[in-house]
Amino acid sequence: MGNSYLVTAMRDGLAEAMREDPAVVLFGEDADRSVMGSTRGLIDEFGPDRVRNIPLSEATIVGCGVGAAAAGLRPVIDLMVSSFFYVTMDQLANQAAKLRYMSGGQVELPIVYFAATGGAGSAAAQHSESPHPTFIQQAGLKVVMPSTPSDAKGLMLAAVRDPNPVVYLQEASLGGTRGPVPEGPYEVPLGQAEVRRNGSDVTVVAVGRTVTVALAVAEELDGEGVSVEVIDPRTLHPWDADTVMESVARTGRLVVLDTARQSCGFAAEVIATACTEAFGSLRAAPVRVCAPDVPMPFAPQLERHLAVDEHKVKAAVLRSLA
Repeated sequence: MGNSYLVTAMRDGLAEAMREDPAVVLFGEDADRSVMGSTRGLIDEFGPDRVRNIPLSEATIVGCGVGAAAAGLRPVIDLMVSSFFYVTMDQLANQAAKLRYMSGGQVELPIVYFAATGGAGSAAAQHSESPHPTFIQQAGLKVVMPSTPSDAKGLMLAAVRDPNPVVYLQEASLGGTRGPVPEGPYEVPLGQAEVRRNGSDVTVVAVGRTVTVALAVAEELDGEGVSVEVIDPRTLHPWDADTVMESVARTGRLVVLDTARQSCGFAAEVIATACTEAFGSLRAAPVRVCAPDVPMPFAPQLERHLAVDEHKVKAAVLRSLA
């Protein structure tokens, strides 16, 4: 068991996948040198035939992945920043997400698209998006978001092995966090949540960096006699509704945290599912804590104001208990 940064663990998961299958190739913006560290050093081991820089056209990069996968490769595409997906939506939503369905399964598209996501240190509106609800809406894509280095490695290997296109989002603010990471190849199964902390009074479902926030609040409230269960979905589509609903059936209360904007988000989907599948267990109205429906500002104090923080989460948990 080693100790790694989250971005290093991502890279190690990708390296394991490339070692086990020569069809795995990496395309991306500055993939050979990796500004963010998630592909650093891979060109030294696998060479320029399998680690290739692509011209700075995100639509071209995503479309290239579709063609490479259809031709029999297993491409991994580094887009650097999740906001850049917006200029790729025809290739991503109309091609990558749909070709397997439209070909009746004759064409498999084992592609991984990954990028850093979310606000992290005044990157401003065009580099601070949390667009995962947009990808969840595109039937045919799987969407994952790790919160720990261990999961970052295991989810990467699982995503590369999957026969479907996977959007892998790494919270920018978590890239430099450290944690234990098992040696060697291992998978974290897609679609399987992890209960990060057991509790009996309130279920808190937390996405990405909000897992850390939820755990801190749970620790604080434990000293005040409130027992909080924290669930990390890890995969946002398909998400593990069974684990969440089983928890809600026990606690009777639900709070959902997400870095994306509130309207039509993942938090809304979790709450809607609870209201239809576990309504009889609910003792209080579910609560969501998300970013407001505005662009992410550049000003550090405004970015902090919009963030899902411990104060907002604690208030939401106490509201569910009122």
